[in-house]
Amino acid sequence: MFFLKMISRSFSRQFKRRLLIAVTVCLSATVSVAMLGVVFDVGDKLNAELSTYGSNIVVQPKSDAVVSDLYNTGDSAGSASGSSSGSDGGSTSDGSAAADSADPTAFLKESDAQKIKTIFWAFNITNFAPELNIHADAGCVGSGAGSAGSAGTAGASGAAASAAKCKATNVPIVGTWFAKTLHMDSGESTVAGMNGMRSWWKINGTWPKDDSEQAMVGNALAAKLGVNVGDSVTLDKTIAVGADDNTNGGTGKTGKSSTERNRVKVKIVGIFDSGDSDNSAIYMPSIAAQTLANLPNSIDKIEVKALTTPDNDLARKASKNPNALTQDEWETWYCTAYPSSIAYQIEEVLPGAVAKQVRQVAALQGDVLNKTQAVMVLMTVLSLVAAAIAVANLMAASIGERGSELALLKAIGATDGAVSRLMLAETAVISLVGAIAGALLGSGVAQIVGHVVFGSGITMRPMVFVLVFVLLAVTVLVASLSSIRAILGLRPAEVLHGR
Repeated sequence: MFFLKMISRSFSRQFKRRLLIAVTVCLSATVSVAMLGVVFDVGDKLNAELSTYGSNIVVQPKSDAVVSDLYNTGDSAGSASGSSSGSDGGSTSDGSAAADSADPTAFLKESDAQKIKTIFWAFNITNFAPELNIHADAGCVGSGAGSAGSAGTAGASGAAASAAKCKATNVPIVGTWFAKTLHMDSGESTVAGMNGMRSWWKINGTWPKDDSEQAMVGNALAAKLGVNVGDSVTLDKTIAVGADDNTNGGTGKTGKSSTERNRVKVKIVGIFDSGDSDNSAIYMPSIAAQTLANLPNSIDKIEVKALTTPDNDLARKASKNPNALTQDEWETWYCTAYPSSIAYQIEEVLPGAVAKQVRQVAALQGDVLNKTQAVMVLMTVLSLVAAAIAVANLMAASIGERGSELALLKAIGATDGAVSRLMLAETAVISLVGAIAGALLGSGVAQIVGHVVFGSGITMRPMVFVLVFVLLAVTVLVASLSSIRAILGLRPAEVLHGR
């Protein structure tokens, strides 16, 4: 009872100084809880933030992946490389290699694409879009380009001149989904397509509808063709139709294959600005591109956007060779949403496919996460150091002001231990009040940071509060003991006279 009375009386006699200690601890707790709360949740937030900038996993046929690895070529499929000066397969005007403008030769089945949503981490697959990347000649409807019966008319020369100005050869065509509704065998439905994969595009008009003869064109190609939203564009492509004679098992007498020109007319419903080479491309529904190229149910790439966990040593080891993992390592890796484990599971459900993470996105994600966490941890440490220094100074001043009281206690027989416990108990009570208030404020600050920076709240984990209270307890204890020892190391008479 006497001990508790001494503690309560010390608050009334040194209220301002005790309040300063409480405010110091409160501010430190606020910063620590807010920063550590963000640190423990920033991984998911960065994943969600970076996922808005396109796919982080690409699925290709095995043969294409082997060629890409063998020759160390980039993933240029589906991206425009500028207008071409030649026909299909020729070199482009910007000097890119012929391979950049060649059509794919290996394919996956479009009907298999929805199997991606059947893997273990299906709920982490936020969107995906299959693609068929081909090239074709584009011309304005009514320009006279390739129009039967235009030759020999009175306006033939004028039509030819107009066609030359309203035509582009070897234009990149991307056949894909835009907002396709998929009905899964489980009874669930999902929407997949480019609408969610290209959220940063600036669009004048609307997205095309799936299974239609609509399209959207990049602003660079639209300017070249002179087309606007609502206009139509004809796409012509030369395709092989087999041997010119079907005798001898289809070999033919000459052994030569015949060709024909396929034509598809599409209506431009949107003009987009992607900020990259896609500005010279046309995006259209996959069914229309497959009809143009005579490749039914065929795609050559699938872009996948997934919420993933940043790579660590285990993930990097698994990405090189999953078979090199031990059983425990394999189970941990398979049941964690690493990009490599999601890619591995996609390969399990798509026959003949190779799924790879986009290294630039994965590396950026891990690098940004590590730097962000390092900055926040450093701020937490600095706030704790500042709190320790402030509490030590306030304690020293408080004990110095109570020199007569402490000297009297020691004179009547109080031990250094008893006096130290009294000082620590007083500091612990006021620090606890400040820590609780700071924890509540820190939670609020964390939510503000989450909504301002990431657009959503921060999930506060119990371990954050436990860690902050432990760190503050250690900090205040060390600061208090250092001040108490500095004062109580003197004899009572020396304390009494201020020496």
